[in-house]
Amino acid sequence: MLPIFYDPHHVRHDPAGLHTYDPRNAAYYVEVARRGELIHHALQAAGLGPIQPPQDWGMAPLAAVHTPALLELLATAYQQLAREAGAPRPVIPETYQVNPAGVRRPRTIFGRLGQHCFDIASPIFAHTWDVAYWSAQVALSAAAAVQAGQPWAYALCRPPGHHATADMYGGFCYLNNAAIAAQWLAGQGRRVAILDVDYHHGNGTQAIFYTRPGIFFCSIHADPLDEYPYYWGYADERGAGPGLGTTLNLPLPLGCDEAGYWPALQTACAAIAAFAADVLVISLGVDTFVGDPAGGFRLHTGSYGRMAREIAALKLPALIIQEGGYRLDALGENVAAFLSALCGG
Repeated sequence: MLPIFYDPHHVRHDPAGLHTYDPRNAAYYVEVARRGELIHHALQAAGLGPIQPPQDWGMAPLAAVHTPALLELLATAYQQLAREAGAPRPVIPETYQVNPAGVRRPRTIFGRLGQHCFDIASPIFAHTWDVAYWSAQVALSAAAAVQAGQPWAYALCRPPGHHATADMYGGFCYLNNAAIAAQWLAGQGRRVAILDVDYHHGNGTQAIFYTRPGIFFCSIHADPLDEYPYYWGYADERGAGPGLGTTLNLPLPLGCDEAGYWPALQTACAAIAAFAADVLVISLGVDTFVGDPAGGFRLHTGSYGRMAREIAALKLPALIIQEGGYRLDALGENVAAFLSALCGG
């Protein structure tokens, strides 16, 4: 059986119904609470369990990845804006720090937000911090299961995390669940590889480990010349300093189908094998599915089973962390297809 970790209280953070202007997408906030519920129901129906709540591993694993300034901002932004505005409301930045030479720290919440957020896609509500905190605990609990000897464990994390850097949040992400779990496993003496198969590049995970020699990061994603996050994820980004060679980006063209995806996946698996990792962290995004409102690839439900079997051939214990996937009518089925094939493989 596959240990599955899930916090049902994630529904307290729900951008559904919150609209902002986006000329390409009238329903911009697609990372909604229903996503987690649909995946949970699909895994229950598939009998993949047991499904269990996370343990509380505290702040230390979060602080090992994220800066004190970011953690403090996420925990207090909603209350500070309510004080400054005279009434509570969703926290969305209005100004961004584009001057890298700026070292002053504004007193107002909007000034501080602009130093730690890079887009408008991650509103902060009254319970966002609590939900993000427990999403990270879900990832840590699954990591602990793998460390204890389970061959696989799945973390139904919501909100996702792979866009969050050490000091910034954005892209629906507040805390980087995959990075927190990978850092914790590395602290247990494991040699960790991270494989990110979300449609969008895991820029936050890359940034956190870019100069680290002991953690390998590989991402298969839409070409950032055409797709979010635009400024990260190019093939010539290979790490820096002691971490040179421990980053591998495999950007693919819009409209990529299974035939176009497979050579990249095989390249990624070969690189992970060459790194000689002893544990794998998979950032699982199924927004590569055909018709996903936030994606532009054309994979199908069967593609996720084939993907999982390819990864299982590495014969590594693996922690699977949920990232994106926004086509709600197929979301649960796609995740279940991946997990079923991974365990069976």
